[in-house]
Amino acid sequence: MIDNVTGWRKSRASQTNSACVEVGRTGEGGAAVRDTKDRGAGFFTATPKQWTNFMDAIKSGRMPA
Repeated sequence: MIDNVTGWRKSRASQTNSACVEVGRTGEGGAAVRDTKDRGAGFFTATPKQWTNFMDAIKSGRMPA
């Protein structure tokens, strides 16, 4: 289990929205994602390669934002 997640943040575009997620960094260089409404429920993680592929898919329009 990864427990060294730091720098939790949410998008500036969703600062007034309560239905959003937060992203943090893992010690392995990847990312962790959690629900802002239920932070205690845990989070899922992605390796650096998985996160890069995910972000590239969003930016290129292959995945809706």
